[in-house]
Amino acid sequence: MHEAYEVIPIVQKLPAGLQIETISAYDDYLLVGTKSGTLLFYQLVPSTKPGSPNYEVKLLKSNRAFTKKSITQLQAIPEFQMLIVLADGVVTAFDLSQFNLQPIAVLAKTKGAHYFTHNIQKLKSLTGEVTLSFRICVAVRKKLQIFYWKPKESKFLEFGQDLSLRDVPRTIVWCGESLCIGYKSEYSLMKLTGDPKDLFPTGGNQQEPLVSLLPNDQLAVGSDEQTILIDSEGNPTMKYSIKWSKVPIALVHDFPYLIAVLPNSVEVRPIEPRIHVQSIDLQKAKTIVTSKRGWVFAASNSDVWLLHAVSFPEQISQLLSQKQFELALHMAEMTNESEVEKQQLIQRIENLNAFYLFCKQSFKEAMDLFLKLETDPSHVIGLFPNLLPEEFRSSLEYPDRLPNLQGTELENGLVALTDYLVEVRHRLNSDSTGNVPSMTAIMESSKTKVRSKKQLLQIIDTTLLKCYLQTNDALVASLLRVKDNYCHIDESERALKQHQKYSELIILYNKKGMHRKALELLERQAKKTDSPLKGHERTISYLQPLGVEHLDLIFEFAKWVLREYPEDGLKIFIEDLAETENLPRTQVLTYLSETEPDLVIPYLEFIIHHWNDESSVFHNTLVNKYCEKALILLSEYKNSLPEGHSPAPAGLEPGELGDLRMKLLRFLEESQFCSVDRFAIHMMDKGLYDEGAVVLGRLGRHEDALTIYIHILQNYAKAENYCRKNYCKDKPGNQDVYLILLKLYLPSPENQKVNIPAVGYVPPAKPDIERAISILKEYSNEIDSFKALGLLPSIISVSAVKNFLELVLHNIQARKYDVQLKKSLLYAEHLQVQAKSIHFHSYKLTVTDLDMCRVCQKRIGKSAFAHFPTGVTVHYSCKDQYSAGTN
Repeated sequence: MHEAYEVIPIVQKLPAGLQIETISAYDDYLLVGTKSGTLLFYQLVPSTKPGSPNYEVKLLKSNRAFTKKSITQLQAIPEFQMLIVLADGVVTAFDLSQFNLQPIAVLAKTKGAHYFTHNIQKLKSLTGEVTLSFRICVAVRKKLQIFYWKPKESKFLEFGQDLSLRDVPRTIVWCGESLCIGYKSEYSLMKLTGDPKDLFPTGGNQQEPLVSLLPNDQLAVGSDEQTILIDSEGNPTMKYSIKWSKVPIALVHDFPYLIAVLPNSVEVRPIEPRIHVQSIDLQKAKTIVTSKRGWVFAASNSDVWLLHAVSFPEQISQLLSQKQFELALHMAEMTNESEVEKQQLIQRIENLNAFYLFCKQSFKEAMDLFLKLETDPSHVIGLFPNLLPEEFRSSLEYPDRLPNLQGTELENGLVALTDYLVEVRHRLNSDSTGNVPSMTAIMESSKTKVRSKKQLLQIIDTTLLKCYLQTNDALVASLLRVKDNYCHIDESERALKQHQKYSELIILYNKKGMHRKALELLERQAKKTDSPLKGHERTISYLQPLGVEHLDLIFEFAKWVLREYPEDGLKIFIEDLAETENLPRTQVLTYLSETEPDLVIPYLEFIIHHWNDESSVFHNTLVNKYCEKALILLSEYKNSLPEGHSPAPAGLEPGELGDLRMKLLRFLEESQFCSVDRFAIHMMDKGLYDEGAVVLGRLGRHEDALTIYIHILQNYAKAENYCRKNYCKDKPGNQDVYLILLKLYLPSPENQKVNIPAVGYVPPAKPDIERAISILKEYSNEIDSFKALGLLPSIISVSAVKNFLELVLHNIQARKYDVQLKKSLLYAEHLQVQAKSIHFHSYKLTVTDLDMCRVCQKRIGKSAFAHFPTGVTVHYSCKDQYSAGTN
C-alpha cells in the first residue's frame, strides 16, 4: 500500500437544517444540493498563506430557495456551461455562466422522474470540423425518455420514442450507444433502439445497483464485493474482477484508480494490477464524484472532502520501493515531464520490473522485457552465475541482491536466457552497420561496459556456448560451426574442457584456425578408449580439408596415422575433396616414398585412374614401382616352385603377383603418357618378357615383340592375340604383323640367330609348318598373299597351301565382282543425273512486268527472284519468308 491521495476537508458541518443530498464538480468548482432545496456553489483556490491548507474554499453562492423540494441529482456540463438538476420529480437545465443560475429549459415531460444520466460525444463532419453532441436520458417510473440539446434553438428535443422497461431502474449509465440499467436485483444493457440484453445479478449483499463509466466506453458494474468490467456490448474486458474489502456504496474512476466508498472508509485500487493501494478513513461518506484528474470529492450528510492525488513522481517513488512496477508504469505515462524524460523514467521502471521478474523466477517474462528495452546483454548475462569472467561481473551493479539459482531453477533460467541471446544475436547480425547499438543498463547509475559490436557478439556467443553446455549440449557443435561465431577462445576452451566436450573443442580450434592444437588433441585422445575422439578416423577427416596452405602440418600429423594405419592414412591424400585434389602431388609422392613406400603404388594408381593425371612423371614412376615389386614377387614365386615345374604365364601367377603383372600389362597397353622407350631393355634385362613385348609393340617393333612371344615365351596364343590387337591395314608398320608372325613360324632363309636388345641372339625355333599354314588359312584376308607365297619354302607342297590359295583366289574374285558392281551403280547414277540436267535445262520461265511477288505483293520487275517447284515466283529477298509460310 502507498499514499495515492491526501484528504483535504472542504465543507465541514453544514449549518443546522442543511443536509447534503447530492454533489457535482467540475474544474475548481463544487456544487452541493441539499434535501431542503438549497444549492451551495464553492470554488477552490490554491492557498498562498504559509501553513494553511493546500486550498482555500470560497462560497460563491448559497441559494436557499433554489428548489422547493430536495435536490435529488446534480450534474454540471462545463462543455455547454450547463447545470442539469433533478428536483421535485422534474429535470431542469440552468445556465452555469450566469451568477444567479437562470433556468434554460424545463423538461416538463419528465414529471415524476427519479434519475437521469447524460452523454457527450465528439462528432467529426466531412470537412473535418469537430462538434459536440449532448444527450440526456431520464427515468420516469418504467420508461426512459431521451432528449438531445439543440444549441441553435437553445432547447432539448425528444430523441425517438420512450423506451419501456420491465421494472423501475435504480441507476442508469450512458455508454456509447447503450444504456446500462441497474434494477434492484440485476443489470441489463439496452441499446438506444430498445433492444435489451440481460447481464448478471447485482448480488445478494448489494443493496443498490452500482455502475460507473470508464474511459473507452467501458463500464464498472458492481456485484457484491467485486466490480466487473464490461464494454458497451456487455462483454467482459478483463479476465478477473476487482475485489473490495466490503460491498461498495459508490464508485468513480480517476486514472489509474477506481475509488469506492465503503461503509466505513474509502478504498483505492487500480484496474491493473489487482492490488490494494490505499484505505482512507471517511466513515460517514455516502457519495463520490470526480472533478478533474487527481481531484475526487467525497461527501457525507454534512461534510465534503477533497481527495487530492499525490504527485505522480512521489507515487512512483513509493511504488518502486514496493516493487509495484505495473502501476508505476501507468503513472509514468501520465507525468508532465518532457517526452525524453518520460521515456527515460519508463525505461528505468521497466528495467527494474524485468530485474524483479527475474528474481521471482519469471525468467521468460523478464527476458522478453529485457529484449524489448534493449538492455545491455552483458548486464542480463551477469544475472546468472559463472557465465561472465568474475572481474567483469563484479563491476556490474544491480538493484538488489541476485538470487542464488541452482538445479532446476538455474536450468529454467538458462533456457530463457538462451532464447533471449539468440534473438539479440539475430538482431545484431541483421544490423549492417558496425556500430555498437544503443543499450541501457539495468541500474541507471551503471554504465555499459561493451565498447564494440564485436566484443558484444563475443560475449553473447561465449555465453550461448556455456548455456548449451548446461541445458542442451547437442546444440554446442551447431553453434561452433556457425560461420560467424565469435566465441572467446580461452573462455570457450576452458568451458569445453570442464565438460569434457573434446569433439566440440576440435570444432572450436578448427573454426579459429588453431589446427595444431586440434591435431595435438586428436593424437593424444586417439588411444584413450573412453574418449569420444578415440581412433584415427577423426585425424584423417581433420587433415583432409586443410589444403595446400597447411601442407607441412598435414605431413607432420599424417605420420602417426600412416605408421599405424597405412591404408586408412592414405585417404588423407586421395579423398575426393577439392583441397585434397589440389595438394602438390610431387611433394606428396616424395613424402610417401620416404614415410610409407608401400603406399606409393596405390597413391599413383588413384591420381592416374581416378583423377586422370596425365603427368608422364607419375605414369613412369608407377611403371617403375610395378616392375620393382613384380620382380621381388616373381623371385619369391620362382623360388617357391617345386623342381621341374615351369612358372605360370605372366598375369596368371597365383596371388598378388598375378594381379600385379596383369595391372602392369594393362597399364603399359593403355597409358598414353608413360615413356615406353626407356622400359623395353630394362624389363627384358630383368626377365619381364611379357611386359617388354608390350613395350616393343607400342614402339612399333612388332618383329621383336613377336619373337619374344614365340622364341622365348613360346606362347603362340599371345602371339596371335598380339597380332589381332595391332593389325591395321591402313596404318603403315601394322599392315604386316601377320606376315611377320608367318615368317617367324617358317625356317629362316639365312638360318641366322635373332638379335633382340637386352636379350641377345636368340636361336630360331624349330620351323612350325603346320602353324604357318594355319595362319595362312585363318588370316588370309589380313596377309598380303604375294608376300606370303614368297616366304613359303620349296619344301611345302602346293596341296598344303591349296586351301589358302583357294581363299586368296576367292577373295580376289569377290573384290573384282564388288568393283564391277560399284562401277555399274555409279554409271547408272551418272545417267540419272544427266537426264535430270537435260530436263531442268529444257524448262523455260518468263517473268513479265505484270508478275507480282506472292509475299510482298510488289512487282518483280528486274529484281532477283526465286522460283519454287510449285510454280510460285517471289523476290529473292522474300524466299525465306515464303518457305517458312509454306512449312
